[in-house]
Amino acid sequence: MRHGKKFNHLGRKKPHREAMLANMACSLIEHKRVSTTVAKAKALRLYVEPLITKSKTDTTHSRRVVFSYLKDKHAVTELFREISTKIADRPGGYTRILKTGFRLGDNAQMCFIELVDYNENMLKDSSAKKTTRRRRGGAKKTETVATDAKATTDEVVEEVKEAKAKKEAAPKAEAKKAEKKDDSKDDKKAE
Repeated sequence: MRHGKKFNHLGRKKPHREAMLANMACSLIEHKRVSTTVAKAKALRLYVEPLITKSKTDTTHSRRVVFSYLKDKHAVTELFREISTKIADRPGGYTRILKTGFRLGDNAQMCFIELVDYNENMLKDSSAKKTTRRRRGGAKKTETVATDAKATTDEVVEEVKEAKAKKEAAPKAEAKKAEKKDDSKDDKKAE
């Protein structure tokens, strides 16, 4: 009976499942991002996050415990040297699952699982955007909104100036073309 045993078996026996999760965890540590199915990603998250937490304390015992799960020296050294220093102040939630769609062959739901602190694009976006609340009436706005508005108005003013310059230049160019045509007609009549 399997009363109270709620983890996903992933259609494999225990040794196969543990070997697969260890290999996926090593790949995640090495490449910082892995493409897999959502079910495997959720199982991998449960497998790898306690190991990352264990890597925060760099002792011989914690290295041996992590090695007993991963069974890969290079992954263990990378985990304890690079990843543990980068996630030292994070209290948990070291991985992120981003769903990407469905696989063509069997329509399995696919996703990326990645280490949170290693996605530069998302870190850049989150630090650049500061959300503000919209308020009714003439409530005070934050400085970031004011500077953003000023920057956009400056860009709009520059675009308007460029458009005016183009409009002014267009009739002058047409007048020059007309003069050239008139000159060429006069030359033909003189012949």
